[in-house]
Formats: sequence, C-alpha cells, structure tokens
Amino acid sequence: MLAGLGLSGCAAVGPDYVPPATGAPAGWTRLDPAARPVVHAAASGDLGQWWQSLNDPLLSELIAEALQASPDLRSAQAKLRESRARRTATAAGQYPGVTASGSASRNRSSGEAGSGATRNFFSAGFDASWELDVFGGVRRSVEAAEADLASTEASLENTRVSLAAEVALNYVGVRALQNRLGIARANLASQSETLQLTDWRAQAGLVSSQDVEQARSNREQTGAQVPTLETSLAEAEHTLDILLGRPPGTLHARLTAANGLPAVPDRIAVGIPADTLRQRPDVRVAERRLAAETARVGVAAAARYPSFNLSGSIGLDALTIGALGNSGAAASSLFAGITGPIFNAGRLRAQVEIQDAVREQAQVTYEQTVLSALQEVENALVALARNRERVEALAIAAESARNAAQMAQQRYRSGLVDFQSVLDTERSVLSVEDSLASSRADGVLALIRLYKALGGGWSPQAATRPAAKDAS
Repeated sequence: MLAGLGLSGCAAVGPDYVPPATGAPAGWTRLDPAARPVVHAAASGDLGQWWQSLNDPLLSELIAEALQASPDLRSAQAKLRESRARRTATAAGQYPGVTASGSASRNRSSGEAGSGATRNFFSAGFDASWELDVFGGVRRSVEAAEADLASTEASLENTRVSLAAEVALNYVGVRALQNRLGIARANLASQSETLQLTDWRAQAGLVSSQDVEQARSNREQTGAQVPTLETSLAEAEHTLDILLGRPPGTLHARLTAANGLPAVPDRIAVGIPADTLRQRPDVRVAERRLAAETARVGVAAAARYPSFNLSGSIGLDALTIGALGNSGAAASSLFAGITGPIFNAGRLRAQVEIQDAVREQAQVTYEQTVLSALQEVENALVALARNRERVEALAIAAESARNAAQMAQQRYRSGLVDFQSVLDTERSVLSVEDSLASSRADGVLALIRLYKALGGGWSPQAATRPAAKDAS
C-alpha cells in the first residue's frame, strides 16, 4: 500500500496547461474624444448593472425580473448543477471504493445423492478496490472536470450578460416602434386634413379631382404603414414576454403606460482592451474549455501505460448467525494486479493524437473569441460616435421638412404651387421623421451593444459566488 501511494504521487503524463497570452492591444483605435457622448479609456468600474446608467426604471425592473425567471437562465443553472455533479463523480475515482455485503443461505441435499441434511450458511464482510493513479490519468480527468465546471460557471454568467442585453435591446425596439407609430399616426392625421382641404377646393372648382385622388393615395399609403408598425410592435412586446418567461401579452399594459427612449449618459468609460477580455465571460468560457481539452490529452496519454489495481476483502463466514462473532469465522483476501496494453494496432496512440487535435481546435476557438470580443467593442464605439452626427443631421432635416410642408400648404391654398409640391413635402416629413426616430433608437442600441461587448452584466470577482447561489 505504501508503495502504491508513492507511485500514485508521480507526475502525471501529458502537457501541463499554461494560460495563453491574449495579445490584447494597448488601447482602442476607435475612441473619438470629439464625439458625443464622450467615450474615454478610464477605468470602467463595475459594469454588473450597466442598465442603471440609462435612467429608465421600467427597463431596470424588466431586466431584474428576467434575471430571476428567464427559461434560458434556468437551463444554464441546471447545466451548472450537472457540471458540479460530474466533477464530484470524477474526483471520486482518486479514492478506494468500499462496499459492504451480507448473505444467508439454506441448502438441503437429496437423500439419493447426499446425506439429506439441511445446512445454513451466513456471511458478512467488506470489499475494497483501488486503481492506483500512477501515471495521472485520474488526476488529469479531475483537472479537466474542474475546468469544465469553471467553463460552465462562466457560461451561466455569459447567459446573464446576453439576457440583460437582449431585454434592453428589445425594450428599446419597443420604444422605437411606439415612436415611429406615433409619427405615422400624426402624419396620417395631417394628410387627412390635406385631403379634406383638397376636396373642398375641388368642390369649389379651384382644383381638379386629380388632386383629390393624389391626396387620398398619399394618405392611404401612410395609413398602410400603421398596421405594419402595430404588428412589429406586438411581436417585439411578445419577445420581451418570452425573455421574462411569461405568456405573450403579459407586459402590454406596462409598456403602454410609459413612453420615450432611455437616456444615453454624457460620459462613458470603457477601460482598456485587457480589462475587457478579463471582464467578458465568453472569453473565460473559451479559456477554460482549452484548459479542459489540454488535461484530456493527459488522460488519453495515461491510457497507453499500465494500470495497477489493489483489491481486498475482510469478512466473517459461519454456519449459524451466532457463530459469526467467533474468531475462527474471520476470512480475508488481498489481490494486487497489473494490466497494460501490448498490441492495439496504434489505437491508443491515435486517441492521443485525436485529443491533441481537439485541444488545438479549442486553442483556435479561444483566439477567435478574443478577436471577436475586441471587434465587437470597436464596432460599438464607431456606431455610438457616428450615430450622434446622424441624429443631429436628421433633426435639422426634419425641422426643415416640416417648415417646407407648412409653406407648401400655404402656397397651395393661395394657388401659387400645384398639389405635387404638397405631396412631396408631406412624404419628406414622414420619411425624415421616421428615420430620425430610428436613428435615436440606434444610438441607445449602440450603447447597449457597447456595454455587452465590454462584458457588462457580470463581475469576474464575484463570478463563483453568484453562480453557486443560483444553482443551489
């Protein structure tokens, strides 16, 4: 036993895991100090509840409710419980297994073939077995299981990050559709007034019926947009319902009670790329999966070496129950064995090669995850910076379009321009105002995507504790 313990303490075969270098750049290339909102590379602080910076109480309520009841989150919590149980089951392979047994039997031989006597037999004992982990196959399996557990914990946090962002994105989508629907209805009312004015002028013989039909066509085209927007709005609300784990239509009353887009803060701190890679749970998932696959190379390598087994039993055998306590009833056995592969046509060596290729794939996946994380932040920075310019230009265009529409109507009443000028300006107002509403929403969406790209919604320092609490 002492020799076995000494052998099991030998170094495990296979490569030892070394965390890969991230290769993160020193700073972001798309920071624009002149852009609004001001985005700077100062320490970003705790982004665990980034949605609070949007100053929208209903949005904060919805995200909090989603983090409690989302089906996706509950599924991720169940996977975490599974991973913990698998780690425990794998770690049990490092220790001996002990079982207890007991039996009683009664036999009677025939008078023809035997004495015809009846005999009782009783036994009780313990059996133990242990496979010595001489070459570290079990230790590598435990190492892989622990890395899998850490990966699953990070996956749970990644689900939280994605869930919070999805709720916020869909909430902003609802608000944007509400605004666009209001714009369409306001333009529909204005165009209805234009149609009525044109009809009066036609009845007075001042214009032809062609103007009336053009005005009616313009109004109906605008009216046709309203059902489409209403459908999209209902679908967006239903998506929010599902994200919160509720039947479609549950949130309708709450979403119609308030209106307006969340506010974008004036200043946003994004930290440096290295901070982002530490903050993002998906990078942690990829890194832990690489660690697990590296450990499994050692598991496959250990299968090429001999295995050592110890087993033994201690028991009591007697013809009566009372006799089990006698010293003469004791029985014991001890067995030591060694088995090793001799010929397998290269199968075990191929298994090592297969696992090493799997490890290399995990390495590439990790590198791609890092690059994608950096790309998402850079893209969000560009979108956020350029959106303000677009909104400012569209705001000026919308004001000018409304002024032009008013002047065209006045000149049309005076008979100075034809009706086509009125149609053109009314269509321009609807188009520009709709684009302005969409662009304002795009600014908030870009901010949400930036927070998500930065890993907002998760704190690496508190990752293990919340995951354990949620899975309990």
